Amino acid sequence: METIGINGSRPRPGEGRGDTITARRAVMALTAKATAFELKAVRDLAPAGVVDLRPPETGLVMLRGRIGGSGAAFNLGEATVSRAAVRLPSGATGFGHVLGRDRHRARDAALVDALWIEGTRRDRLENEILAPLAARIARDEKRRTAEVAATRVDFFTLVRGAD
Repeated sequence: METIGINGSRPRPGEGRGDTITARRAVMALTAKATAFELKAVRDLAPAGVVDLRPPETGLVMLRGRIGGSGAAFNLGEATVSRAAVRLPSGATGFGHVLGRDRHRARDAALVDALWIEGTRRDRLENEILAPLAARIARDEKRRTAEVAATRVDFFTLVRGAD
């Protein structure tokens, strides 16, 4: 029996449904961290006839927190989020969610998701958009880690002998 992935997509050989979901989550996490300029390139990969299922829209989400990770939940505040949903002519559906008010970025993130699910342009999508994006995020994280390490102070106590 053949495994059918999300929205009817067929996973690559050796990929099960769980692998497809995990990989899709990783793609969506990358697009959420992408800049508008980095995602704009996906428009060149998109076929004609893309339908907006949910036109890009901006709203607020409530952020909840817990003291120490185990305390009672409380409302921390609100964050602005933009979202969009698109369908390709092939029927693949993609969703995009990004922090902030950039509706075009949310739609582009949805296009990336839909093209990744469709799979026919996945190699090109990964080579031209996702791999450079992942490399940039890794460089930024490495730089940020180095900056934090440079300001680290190690405290230690010297034990004096009994004089």
